[in-house]
Amino acid sequence: MKKTIILILLLISVVLLMIRFSGKATELILGIKQKSGLSILSIPDGATIFLDGKEVGKTPYENKDLDVGEYGVKIEKEEASWQGRVNLIGGTLTVINRDLAKDPIFSAGEVLTLDRGRGVTVISNPSESGIEIDGKSYGKTPITINIEAGEHTILVSHPNYLKRSIRANLPNNFNLTVSVGLALSEVDLTTISTPPITTTPEVEVLETPTNFLRVRDKPSLAGKEIARVKPGDKLILLEELSGWDRIRLSDGTEGYVSSSYIGKKLKQ
Repeated sequence: MKKTIILILLLISVVLLMIRFSGKATELILGIKQKSGLSILSIPDGATIFLDGKEVGKTPYENKDLDVGEYGVKIEKEEASWQGRVNLIGGTLTVINRDLAKDPIFSAGEVLTLDRGRGVTVISNPSESGIEIDGKSYGKTPITINIEAGEHTILVSHPNYLKRSIRANLPNNFNLTVSVGLALSEVDLTTISTPPITTTPEVEVLETPTNFLRVRDKPSLAGKEIARVKPGDKLILLEELSGWDRIRLSDGTEGYVSSSYIGKKLKQ
């Protein structure tokens, strides 16, 4: 009897270890398939999501019950779109964050994926982009950096492109791969003919689902909220970026707001 109990306990222990540490072994022996998650954010939000050509919802989108494997992803709103491929790993959540634009050179964003290992791997377009993590410079992309688990701020920069700041959490015993696409800066668009602005543009905040609009310190969802404005508020437009506007409030505060909720007009 004691031998039977010991054998049962041993088998239970083996099964638990398989489930905890080896998703592939679990699937092969027990027939249990691990699931994976996908989270997609976009600016503007409300963009249509396609997985392998099938419409699955709109941004912000999250599904934690997807089969492991590679998927073709397309994010589309009106004339702006982005598409790429992601490999979903069992037991992890892959995050896609995109600033959509009609012209791809103004589009920016990142894909964050986790796999067994450690540290952070950063890939960028364009390559040879500078990398800072928590304010410390580490070199140029592509690069793998051995850093401790925890929350980190990753800054990606390249001459003539807009910087991209990403806040991400690195779990223990995982490698975080960050694939970043930078948007071309307006300073590099001297060959494009545009009418000169002879007056200071004034913009008005449009209606939002939350009845307010966040003002951030960076043109990114990862930017810190520094103020809030309400529909109907008037702001001074300083610069138009990809999916963002740099503005000045009546008290002199400068920051960034989503261009999706801004109506533009010239100041009289």
